[in-house]
Amino acid sequence: MHNDNNIPEKLLKPYSSKDTEERIYSAWEASGFFNPDVCIEKGVTAPDAESFSIVLPPPNVTGTLHLGHSFEDTMEDVLVRFNRMRGKKTLWVPGTDHAAIATQSKVEKLLEKEEGKRKQDLGREAFLKRVEQFAQESHDTIVGQLRLMGSSLDWSREAFTLDSDRNFAVRTAFKKMYDDRLIYRGHRIVNWDPKGQTVISDDEIVHEERKAKLYTFKYSKDFPISISTTRPETKIGDTAVAVNPEDERYKEFVGKEYDAVFCGVPIHIKIVADESVEKEYGTGALGVTPAHSQIDAEIAKRHNLPTVQVINEYAKMMLGGENLMGKKTTEAREIIAQWLRTEGLMEKEEDIDQNISTAERSGGVIEPLPKLQWFINVNKPIPDRGSKTLKELMLDPVKDASISILPNRFENVYYNWVENLRDWCISRQIWYGHQIPVWYKGSEVYCGIETPEGDGWTQDEDTLDTWFSSGLWTFSTLGWPNNTSDLKTYRPNTIVMPGYEILFFWVARMILMSQYLLGEIPFKTVYLHGIVRDASTGKKFSKSANNGVDPLEVINQYGTDALRMALVTGVGPGNDIKFDLQKVKAYAKFSNKLWNIARFVFENTASLDRAQPLALDAEDQASLDELTALMQEITKEMDEYKFYLVAEKLYHYAWHTFADIVIERCKQKIAAGGPGALSAQQLLVSVFPTIITALHPFMPFVTEELWSMLPDTGSSFLMVEKWPCKA
Repeated sequence: MHNDNNIPEKLLKPYSSKDTEERIYSAWEASGFFNPDVCIEKGVTAPDAESFSIVLPPPNVTGTLHLGHSFEDTMEDVLVRFNRMRGKKTLWVPGTDHAAIATQSKVEKLLEKEEGKRKQDLGREAFLKRVEQFAQESHDTIVGQLRLMGSSLDWSREAFTLDSDRNFAVRTAFKKMYDDRLIYRGHRIVNWDPKGQTVISDDEIVHEERKAKLYTFKYSKDFPISISTTRPETKIGDTAVAVNPEDERYKEFVGKEYDAVFCGVPIHIKIVADESVEKEYGTGALGVTPAHSQIDAEIAKRHNLPTVQVINEYAKMMLGGENLMGKKTTEAREIIAQWLRTEGLMEKEEDIDQNISTAERSGGVIEPLPKLQWFINVNKPIPDRGSKTLKELMLDPVKDASISILPNRFENVYYNWVENLRDWCISRQIWYGHQIPVWYKGSEVYCGIETPEGDGWTQDEDTLDTWFSSGLWTFSTLGWPNNTSDLKTYRPNTIVMPGYEILFFWVARMILMSQYLLGEIPFKTVYLHGIVRDASTGKKFSKSANNGVDPLEVINQYGTDALRMALVTGVGPGNDIKFDLQKVKAYAKFSNKLWNIARFVFENTASLDRAQPLALDAEDQASLDELTALMQEITKEMDEYKFYLVAEKLYHYAWHTFADIVIERCKQKIAAGGPGALSAQQLLVSVFPTIITALHPFMPFVTEELWSMLPDTGSSFLMVEKWPCKA
């Protein structure tokens, strides 16, 4: 609606994000333009256009989204909107992750708090129904928040890592790896959570600095070498002492064997030389406990040493006399320390700071234990791939630049991690998740996509590590293992944009799965973003630190556009962002500035005959040329994923060049009348639509609203208008 001065009524009032954003998002969603198929059907995208595809890193269905998600969603939506406006077949696939351990742990805690029950009280089936209900409620909250952020996701293709289609993909992938003998079941050292009673992955470990004692002692009075440890309770399981082969202090002892009775437990110790031992650390001699240390297990394997387990799944002693048997490890530690003092074997006790591994979800202290688990062998040659291993499949595309990692400093970090990768433990002792597709009947073992026929089969009770299913995400969301049109059109993805902290856990595994199962890369570019931190302390936002900022509260107060600009402007790949609410306030003012600019343009161009050919004077032509050059520059930078620079340049151009200089000059020309006034009016109606079009990927709501008021836009959406530069 326009008034007598041809100014839209809305522009006579201050801009209100609350009155705008929900309405506009609903209109976008109803249009169907988030779906590239609809864009082709309605003629806004050519059927043979180049594709741009990206998958949303699926948020865990454990609660609500935080500022880190808002940061990630904004960057991805900026690229999606830009490429859609460039006329590409643009697909952004939404989805959520079942996050098995995290979600089950959350429901277990709620069950205990609200009903005083454990999962065993409900039984597997009833408990899983409770988890699924929680996950659905969390999912509904998450997708609502994604909509509030303006995320132009194709909701018709939404996926869930535990839905039936993804389950079929998981079982297909597992069976192929099993048949190729890349998946095996065996005893290996794993991260065991005694509180949660499951194996956990490295990424689910939280390292806490705690005070500890470093004890230096000998096993017996006639033992020739002193060792140091913070865990004397494990020493009843020692089978060797390892020294560096170049250490002159211990060369005469290498190869010798000794018997001792350590705190009532007979032990047999062999002295071995191993290059992994650091001469300068401690006494330069390492007590080898193969059952309770990954490093020690590897030493034991190299030297053919026996393994003696002394700690059980509940972090209690399972070896020793009445003084030790059944004791918690912390109790046994002091019992053995006191025995060493009494026997005169203790040489030194030092107070130190130690990083303790704890389980993120349960808080339990991790025990490295030998367990029968399912593993993926990353060093075994793959059938029909020559001598290639999964590890090499992960390295090759980064080394040959088929996949680029931004910032490139993370490439060496990636190489180092993959080259030192151990076999991946994929089984978890929890109920929620993809149950391992292996069945047993007596001595028979069956692995298959479908349940075996006949009676008497029992399925393996373990579930798969969440990263197994999320490793398939870039192609399971496109319909794999079926040969779908989406798989043909949108593979490989153009880019993936996770936080740098999951480079190994997610990105590396997506490369592994895609290279192995499809024989191609999953994406062309990995853009790693940083962590959102507290501006005052620099600490990572977290619930435990009680320093979180709810993005919904920020949106409610200042609008989504302001939050998006505050998050994305000036923050390059791999860099952490210190979130400052003052920055959001500043960009809220920028939204109002655009609103006021629009009102000025409408007021001063109402009489302009827009059909007239351009007749700009030299000064105004120079201004238009400046904008054209800027558009070429930022288009190149957008293609190079330097959107953080583009946002800043557009802000400064709109506010300081256009509003402060160009508009002020146009005011004077229009007031003076004559040819100069016509030139000024034509410049205004040429520049303003370009500004809001270029800003649209960053500030989609206010720009869409302003676009709808422009003459001749009809019912078209800015989100599918052509980008104002062909470069």
